[in-house]
Amino acid sequence: MVSRRTPMPPRKLQNSAAFYDVDGTLIRTNIVHSFAYYAARQPSLYRSVKETVRTAFSVPMFLAADKISRKWFNELFYKRYEGVSEDRLVVLAEELFEDVIKPAIYPGARDLIEESRRAGCRQVLLSGALDFTLEPLARYLRVDDYIANRLEFSDGYATGKLGKPFIAGATKAQVIRDYASKHGIDLAQSYAYSDSYSDYPMLAVCGRPTAVNADYRLRSVARSYDWPVIDLS
Repeated sequence: MVSRRTPMPPRKLQNSAAFYDVDGTLIRTNIVHSFAYYAARQPSLYRSVKETVRTAFSVPMFLAADKISRKWFNELFYKRYEGVSEDRLVVLAEELFEDVIKPAIYPGARDLIEESRRAGCRQVLLSGALDFTLEPLARYLRVDDYIANRLEFSDGYATGKLGKPFIAGATKAQVIRDYASKHGIDLAQSYAYSDSYSDYPMLAVCGRPTAVNADYRLRSVARSYDWPVIDLS
């Protein structure tokens, strides 16, 4: 792990937390990889091929939507889960973790979390991924809590809609505020980690932000504010 400044202090912090973005920060993959995994594992070979091809052709559309509005992207993207059974999604989530997510964890991710643990921070994953895909990762990393998007279900099948609040972009900052209020967390003494400029509000709401595997815009902002910049690869 390379850093311009040690991101965690040696002393114990009281009532503090460390909030981690996941995709691109702790792991190399993203929610499109997760959906592609589900698409390729349909009940029949024909449906698997059909959904895989459909997903591949949809990627440019997803990328365009993400650049325009993360909220629009979520609504467009998660619509693809409509009609899938909850049981199937939960069962495949464990296989998804073993096959896709676990091998994609950055080498330095566990060390960063261990620093947080030794400093006495409550460790929280914060992701726009779905809760059942994030749960195995949270368990593996032994974090204290995780916050993720939730699909709505009707009679055991996904409606294609997300429950509120949406976990994306600027909304992460409010989610962190609400979480801190509920758990008595002092945000001025808390840490936030992300790779993307779109998470600037999430980083800015905490007193100790760190840019991790940062994109160009976030790296520039981090240098302007003298935030730590680290690389977990």
